[in-house]
Amino acid sequence: MAAWIVAGSDPLSEYRAKRDFTRTAEPSGDAGADGAASGSGLPEDVETGAFVVQQHDATRMHYDFRLEVGGVLKSWAVPRGPSLDPAQKRLAVPTEDHPLEYRHYEGTIPKRSYGAGPTLVWDQGTYVNVSHHDGHLMDMAAALAKGHLSVWLQGEKLAGGWSLTRMEHTRDGKEAWLLVKQKDGGAEPGTDVTADKPRSVVSGLTIAEMKAQPPA
Repeated sequence: MAAWIVAGSDPLSEYRAKRDFTRTAEPSGDAGADGAASGSGLPEDVETGAFVVQQHDATRMHYDFRLEVGGVLKSWAVPRGPSLDPAQKRLAVPTEDHPLEYRHYEGTIPKRSYGAGPTLVWDQGTYVNVSHHDGHLMDMAAALAKGHLSVWLQGEKLAGGWSLTRMEHTRDGKEAWLLVKQKDGGAEPGTDVTADKPRSVVSGLTIAEMKAQPPA
């Protein structure tokens, strides 16, 4: 089981330990930002929250898929990014929990810092939990622990049903999941949404354009 699934006194301790906030503009998580679930217009018993996908050109280019659960962003690194084609199963490796404020973060992490390189908000929006087991709706924490969750995304690029399923550990010992688009109206077989829609939904920049900007 991944470390970020096990509740602790401070779910952001690993996140904070990896970063020097005197050098990076990434949020520390001390602000206590509210999630996106409030004002959703959904019944109170429907579990919902924010989601974000951030493109990150660090040691290797990848996309970080994040879901608001329990006051933090549960996070997976997706090397090839999400696909709208249900036939395409995307590897997703869990990473440390991130603070809710991180869903707004866009910028360049300085050299010699953890995760150095540009990050942009590739997509953002809200999700609704639609995880079921034996015909009953499971809450997100239980679905994460069980290793299979389903969400309905309402983003600017990603929409409809998506599933995350835990697999066996990879050859290097890391826990691995699969991110898969479900067959519904939001599916687009045979397309490459990351190539077709490369720009940030916040700044309008591509990762190459952000990388070419002079340091702030």
